[in-house]
Amino acid sequence: MSVNKRIPDYDLDEMVVVTAPGQLRALADPLRSNLWELLLERAATVTEMAHAVDRPKSTVAYHVNLLLDAGLLRVVRTRRVRAIQERYYGRVARTIYIGALNRPEHTQVAATINGLADAAAESAPAHAADQLRCLLVHARIPTEDARKFWAQVQHIARRFAQIPRAGDQVYGFTAGLYPTNAPTLPDTKPDPTD
Repeated sequence: MSVNKRIPDYDLDEMVVVTAPGQLRALADPLRSNLWELLLERAATVTEMAHAVDRPKSTVAYHVNLLLDAGLLRVVRTRRVRAIQERYYGRVARTIYIGALNRPEHTQVAATINGLADAAAESAPAHAADQLRCLLVHARIPTEDARKFWAQVQHIARRFAQIPRAGDQVYGFTAGLYPTNAPTLPDTKPDPTD
């Protein structure tokens, strides 16, 4: 599996920390989330994005402007087409990290951003067609080990996003790491005969 280091085709930061209410609201909308995700592939115009999501150009332009105002998108290049400057939009960062939230209403908005729930809904047809491949594993580990493991998962996700575009099928990759109340066996006591 080759990896294309230039996906997307513009420079962007590795991570943006989101804490502002406007940013959270911008990300909570499914269409804006889809547009933000599309731009991980390459920079695109409003017309290209509207075609990709099968929505009117005016609707997509409205949502792109909200993402721009929230500081999550930026114009990465322009080109002149006849008398018009065509803008190509890109993300400001490859990944989002939702930072410390100070007010209860911010936490409520952030709670609506659940990639695992979105992936579950999106993967339902693949599950029905027996084309879903997934894992669910539990491990009782220290918090620091969980952080280190998550950094490795993020690296794998970046590699997945940089696989050269080809083929007719789009694949989703989802990962989650969360505390749970899954049962666990008690620690073993050392055997005094050892």
